[in-house]
Amino acid sequence: MKFFNIPNTIAAVAILSLPCKSKPGRGFSHLKKERHSHNRIHASPRAEDSGELLQKRGVCAFPTDAGLVAVTPGSMNAGWAMSPDQACKPNSYCPYACPPGQVMAQWNPKATSYTYPLSMDGGLYCDSNGKINKPFPNQPYCVSGTGTVRAVSSCGGSVSFCQTVLPGNEAMLIPTAVDGSSLLAVPGTSYWCETAAHYYINAPGVSTSDACIWGDGSKPIGNWAPYVAGANTVANGDTYVKIGWNPIWTGSAFSKTMPTFGIKIECSGPGCNGLPCSIDPSIDGIGGVNSPVKAVGAGGASFCVVTVPSGLTADVV
Repeated sequence: MKFFNIPNTIAAVAILSLPCKSKPGRGFSHLKKERHSHNRIHASPRAEDSGELLQKRGVCAFPTDAGLVAVTPGSMNAGWAMSPDQACKPNSYCPYACPPGQVMAQWNPKATSYTYPLSMDGGLYCDSNGKINKPFPNQPYCVSGTGTVRAVSSCGGSVSFCQTVLPGNEAMLIPTAVDGSSLLAVPGTSYWCETAAHYYINAPGVSTSDACIWGDGSKPIGNWAPYVAGANTVANGDTYVKIGWNPIWTGSAFSKTMPTFGIKIECSGPGCNGLPCSIDPSIDGIGGVNSPVKAVGAGGASFCVVTVPSGLTADVV
C-alpha cells in the first residue's frame, strides 16, 4: 500500500477453510459481483449437538473461551459477527470472527450452494433451548489460511482491513489491524462453496472499531472506504488476488476528493501474471487503475487481478 507523502505500506490477503459440497462460480477467479446485505439471520434446521461445553452467559451467548474475535460485544450482537443491531437467537446460525490469518470453519451442513437464505447460515447453531452447538463437532472453530498474501504496514499507523462475513450477512465486520504485517484471509478450495475472501481497505489511522462496521455514509470508512481487495486459492495452487475501487465510494460524493494513499500488488518472485496491478490516484486519477488487464466491475468500478503461481506469495503494497 502506497501512501502519498507517507512512508510505504504493504498490504495483503490470506485464508483457508473446511469442506463444503461447493457450487462453482462464487470463487474469486470468477469475479462475480459482490453482494452485501444487511439482513437478519434466518432460522434453519438444527445442527448436530457437539456435546462440547462452551462458556455461555445467557441464551445463545457468544463463546468467550474459544479463541474467537468478539465483534462489537457491547451491542445486541454481543460478539457474534453480525450487525450490531442483530441478536443471535434460538433456532438460528450465528457467524463469528476468527483471528487474523484464519477463517470460520463452521456453517450449516445443508448450505451447499451460494443461495439465499442458506448463505446466511455461517457459524454455530443456537438451538431452541438457547444452547450453542458446533455443526461439525470434530472440526475446529477456525482454520489457518493458505498464507499466500499478506498485509504489511510501514506507514507508522495502523491500517484496517475489514473482511465480509460469508456465509453470513456479508457485512464487513471481521477486523484485521495491520500495524506491522499480518496474514489475511485467502480461502482454499475446502472453504464454504469455494468462495473468496473480500476486504475493504481503509486509510491509515482509521481503527478497526470505526472501520469494521456498516457505515452511514458520513465518512469514507468501512463499506465506504475507497478500495476493496479479494483473494482465493484454487485447486492447482494458484492464488487470484484482486484490488479495485469500491463502487460504493466511486458512486458517492467522496469520489470528488482524491484518497491520500494508493495500493499495488507485488509478487515474491517471477511468474505472476497480470502485473503491474496498481491504484495510484495521484498518477492515474480517481477511478484509474494501472494494469494491462484492467477491467470494470460492479457499479462501473475498475479493478485488476494478478495470478500468483503455487509456491509464490503476493503483497498488496
